[in-house]
Amino acid sequence: MINIVLIHPEIPNNTGNIGRLCVGTNCHLHLVHPLGFEITDKNLKRSGLDYWPELQVTEYKNFEAWKAQIKDASRVFLFTSNTEKSFLAPKYKEGDWLVFGRESKGLEPEILALYNNHVSIPSTGKVRSFNIANAVSFAIGEALKQINGFQF
Repeated sequence: MINIVLIHPEIPNNTGNIGRLCVGTNCHLHLVHPLGFEITDKNLKRSGLDYWPELQVTEYKNFEAWKAQIKDASRVFLFTSNTEKSFLAPKYKEGDWLVFGRESKGLEPEILALYNNHVSIPSTGKVRSFNIANAVSFAIGEALKQINGFQF
């Protein structure tokens, strides 16, 4: 199982889509508060459709609570547009943590400073970054392809 971590997500529709993706790919979603919406938000539920009850999701009251349960920092991959290292470069393993920041600002510098594995999703340069739900899709697809040939 891959762990998908959203640090302070702001847009319920994105989180709902990511939750639905996690259900369909057997990934575990981790939500780090504060969130920019309520878990009961109708947009979150609409995007997640009726899959939300099937989601393996854990919520943390803050970043420190999430960070405290990480046993191996080398398996934490921070997705950021502030690096040249492609997300295709690492060799992903079962149980890895793929971490994404808020939609408006990405991951804060203090969080980036805590971990060495910074990766980005290459683009043509015509966009600064991808929508977070699309970025998570790229990441899950690559990780699952490497781990088990994309079999569930």
